[in-house]
Amino acid sequence: MGSSERTSKLAASPDLFENGFLNFFSRVHPSVPALIFIPVIAVMFWLAADRGASALAMVGLTVAGMAIWTFSEYWLHRLLFHWQPKFKGGDKINFIIHGVHHDHPNDPMRLVMPPAASLPLAVIFFGAFMLVFGSPAGYPAFAGFLVGYLIYDYTHYYVHHFAPKSSMGKKVREHHMRHHFQDHHYGYGVSSPVWDYVFRTVPRSKKSDRD
Repeated sequence: MGSSERTSKLAASPDLFENGFLNFFSRVHPSVPALIFIPVIAVMFWLAADRGASALAMVGLTVAGMAIWTFSEYWLHRLLFHWQPKFKGGDKINFIIHGVHHDHPNDPMRLVMPPAASLPLAVIFFGAFMLVFGSPAGYPAFAGFLVGYLIYDYTHYYVHHFAPKSSMGKKVREHHMRHHFQDHHYGYGVSSPVWDYVFRTVPRSKKSDRD
């Protein structure tokens, strides 16, 4: 057995369901989010332009949507992914939602959100954006939200499989690795740590470890 095959077996996580059909949809190749959502983003921009949104407004709303994603990312990770139901079977639900990733953090097929979860969430958020922003502003705002989501997914994949060389990349990776291996009650931001600073959930730094 080659070294790459041994690494793959070590990284692989267990099946989540007894049903093979459900298990198929619990794993996803890292390219899938981009294949699904880049066309959606393009359609959102086209709809905004077709309904008279100016280029400047589209840029501003896109940036606003990306900022809204960072806030949503933080709270989805904190409240949903780390939700620990107290009823019977709650441990299994927690494991399916996110626990499997913490137990097997390097499985490449479980590092980006599967469409079975991301698509229903996208529909819910699209409805919320259109309700709040209306048309045409909701389209570029939602497009920015999806851009933020893709940045999150691929940042997450990157920090688990690569060693960043830049100072910023190293800080982002350290922030997330401390969430995994130091204390999972801290470091909920993956693509951005800003909300960890706002809500006082920043993992301890190397300096504070020595204090």
